[in-house]
Amino acid sequence: MKLILASSSPRRAEVLRNAGFVFQVRPADVDETRQPKEAAEDYVRRVAKAKAHTVAERARAAGERAIVIAADTIVLAEGQILGKPKDADDARRMLQLFSGKTHEVLTALCVINIATGKEALHVEKTRVQFLKMSEEEIESYIQTGEPFDKAGAYGIQGIAGRFATRIEGCYFNVLGLPLSRLWTTLKELGWKEDSAT
Repeated sequence: MKLILASSSPRRAEVLRNAGFVFQVRPADVDETRQPKEAAEDYVRRVAKAKAHTVAERARAAGERAIVIAADTIVLAEGQILGKPKDADDARRMLQLFSGKTHEVLTALCVINIATGKEALHVEKTRVQFLKMSEEEIESYIQTGEPFDKAGAYGIQGIAGRFATRIEGCYFNVLGLPLSRLWTTLKELGWKEDSAT
């Protein structure tokens, strides 16, 4: 049974590929706007579920047998929910929130087996501690362009890895796809490695 990744994120695809999975990429293109007063966990759950169901419905309509994987990631810092930065000022604000402090990364993972109709939805949490960054370090990092397509304005697998002093929880969750959680979920939903055709 084939796997479909309902995401346009190159990092999620890289995590899956590096872990030996064979899959197709089909972005869901759903509205990811947060609803007024929506709690962080409710928000990522809703968006991940919307992505999974959108792609699963298309695949089901085409008569495909597949398992759909979708995820949504946000960063929580100082009580604020942080998505992708709008511009350099927004990236600067986010990085200043992290400087010398610990923040939390939440990823909701929604997996649907189209053939059986079974679905799993989990939220994985990882705590990340940053060292105290100087204004020069923040400006230099923004100039690299790395912050702009990432929740929380940083990529831990890239240049920003030099700022992370401690990680509590799943490292891959910070990249947007909690890998061990996905592995156990796929097995629970009946996926077998030799059935990835």
